[in-house]
Amino acid sequence: METVRTIKDLRTQLKDWRKSGHSIGLVPTMGGLHDGHLSLIASAKKHADKAVATLFVNPSQFAPHEDFATYPRNEIGDLEKFENSGADLIFAPNVAEIYPDGHSTKIEVQGISQVLEGEFRPHFFSGVATVVAKLLLQALPDVAVFGEKDYQQLCVIRSMVRDLDIPVDIIGASTVREADGLAMSSRNHYLTADERKIAPALYRIISEIAEKVRSGQRPVDQRPWAEAELTRAGFGAVDYLAVRDAESLEPVSDASRPARVLAAAWLGSTRLIDNVAV
Repeated sequence: METVRTIKDLRTQLKDWRKSGHSIGLVPTMGGLHDGHLSLIASAKKHADKAVATLFVNPSQFAPHEDFATYPRNEIGDLEKFENSGADLIFAPNVAEIYPDGHSTKIEVQGISQVLEGEFRPHFFSGVATVVAKLLLQALPDVAVFGEKDYQQLCVIRSMVRDLDIPVDIIGASTVREADGLAMSSRNHYLTADERKIAPALYRIISEIAEKVRSGQRPVDQRPWAEAELTRAGFGAVDYLAVRDAESLEPVSDASRPARVLAAAWLGSTRLIDNVAV
């Protein structure tokens, strides 16, 4: 496995692989790797000959009060995990390589990025869309893999790729969970030991919502019960808890179309997000 730091070196290597007839799969990450990330590498290897991962903590998706400075960073450990997972190439640029002096362009995906997560983190999806567009254009992969753990992000990226005619297939990979159901996340390390015991309740409760909706109960009736359950479990504020159309993220009234339960809630100083299919 090779690690490159510049766009030029990335493109040189990928050009050589394409000349040899290899297809390319891209896995964008911000590091802090866990088994969920490594499952994305495995998915890329299933859909392409070569798996390229990126390792870049993107400043443009963090608000000033958020955790950019403290976000988990362990490049040596991450590179070892990438190599053990079968990644063929790592692109690990610095901030100046991605956002050189004078960079002034950003991408806004209207509608789908302005609900749910977008209501509470209005800066977030513009930062994600901009950096993902840049990475896709820098690498021009055949496929790119993103986890369903960040389901709204996956929807935003699919919308952006469609609207901008970027020639890449976007693949969603299933959420990888701990044995007790907690969705794997780099931010889980912020949880205290007591909070870690409480955290799986989020998955349990949204799974119960999905089952209730499948059985014919109205989605709109689920939030009061679910918020009470989260509070009883030990969670604090609930930013959102909603049943939405699986493609448009518009509110749904029943389970006649594929839908998703999406939630974000605070446990101490840690904000957890999760989702399940209906």
